[in-house]
Order: sequence, then structure tokens, then C-alpha cells
Amino acid sequence: MRRMACWLYEGMLLFGVVFIAGYLFGTLSQTKNALDNRHALQAFLFVVFGIYFGWLWAKGQTLAMKTWHIRVVDRHGQPLTQGRALLRYLWSWLWVLPPLAVSWLFSLAGAESLVITLGWIAVWAILSRFHPHRQFWHDALAGTQLISAEPAVRP
Repeated sequence: MRRMACWLYEGMLLFGVVFIAGYLFGTLSQTKNALDNRHALQAFLFVVFGIYFGWLWAKGQTLAMKTWHIRVVDRHGQPLTQGRALLRYLWSWLWVLPPLAVSWLFSLAGAESLVITLGWIAVWAILSRFHPHRQFWHDALAGTQLISAEPAVRP
């Protein structure tokens, strides 16, 4: 449950990252219309997210993970390398890429795409219950795991 709450909080924090990155992209590219350069903006945001998560996961936690006392480590409990953090980032796209690809392939409308995407996310989350260690599958594929990082009690 904490993982999903952390995920929701992370989404709210990413709104700020998207806002700043989008503003920077629009300013540097002199984009006047939101639809101009949208594919370049999407690629830029993909890279920005990769840097954001790769850097913070290699340090062990994002702000949302600190709030919910969760830490990401490799299979042996060691901190992630930049490469492993990047690999986790790429595998985490399995949460949204399959339904987006289906929506694009079949030219589905917005509501249909939303239903398919939310359904896929629910199925993907439920599948973690079937993993032997109850991990999300992108963590299993990347060789990472989430652990509890309760703060030490000070006397």
C-alpha cells in the first residue's frame, strides 16, 4: 500500500518537474504553440525523467520515497549504480507503454485509451502479488528491490 501511495505522491512531484522542463524546452526552442515540437518535447521529458530518476535512485531515494520510508537497492541490498538505476527506469515504462502502443496501433479514442491504460496499470500492479517476493515486475527485471527504510529512533 505504501508503494502505491508513494507512486501517487511521486506523480504530484513530477508535475513540477514537467512544468519546469516544459517551460525550459519552450523557451529554448521558441515554441509558440503547444502542438509544435510535441514529439521533441516528449523525447526531452523522457530524458529529463531518466536523469531525475537515475540520479535519485542511485542515491537510494526520491523525495516521495523518503516521505514513505522506502529505499531502492539491488538484489544484494547494495545501492544502485547509475546503470542499474537507468535500467530500472527503462523497465518501469512497462507500466504505460503497452497500452499506449495498443491505443496508437488501433487508433483508439481518448476514453478508450484511458480505460485500457488504467486497466493495464491495475493488472500490472496486481501481478506483483504473484511475484515470489511481492515485487513489481520492473524491479524483478532490473534486479532491484524496494525495502523499508524506517528512520532510526533517536534517544
